[in-house]
Amino acid sequence: MSRNDLDDFDRAILRILRREGRISITELAGRISLSKSPTQARLKRLERDGYITGYQALVDHKRLGEAHVAFVEVRLSDTREGALRAFNDAVRATPEIEECHMIAGAFDYLLKVRSGDIHGYRQILAEHISSLPHVASTSTHVAMESVKEQGS
Repeated sequence: MSRNDLDDFDRAILRILRREGRISITELAGRISLSKSPTQARLKRLERDGYITGYQALVDHKRLGEAHVAFVEVRLSDTREGALRAFNDAVRATPEIEECHMIAGAFDYLLKVRSGDIHGYRQILAEHISSLPHVASTSTHVAMESVKEQGS
């Protein structure tokens, strides 16, 4: 199934679930103006075909003591496939790194890192990020406020 195979009902289901992943099938069906059975069948198909890859809880990072967000530009000393694979694997194993994106530009990766405060971030940078495979340099940008994040 390709993106072009999605109809307006499928797109509506995906749009609603992005914001309300725990919505009941009955409520979802009502919101897209279909009965429960066809809505449920569509939902199962979207899951089976990989459009929906999972469900997760959105948490209050401030209450968890993880309100500090830093974005880190990373330049690698080696960008051959083996080096990229080693870096990617190490990033996936580092829980403080919330997101990692390979970038086409002046640096190689952009990381989103959560911590309790700037001191916690400094420790993460020194002990984890700087020691990731092939890291040549980093540059940090501290978020002053999160205006829009996933689920907001």
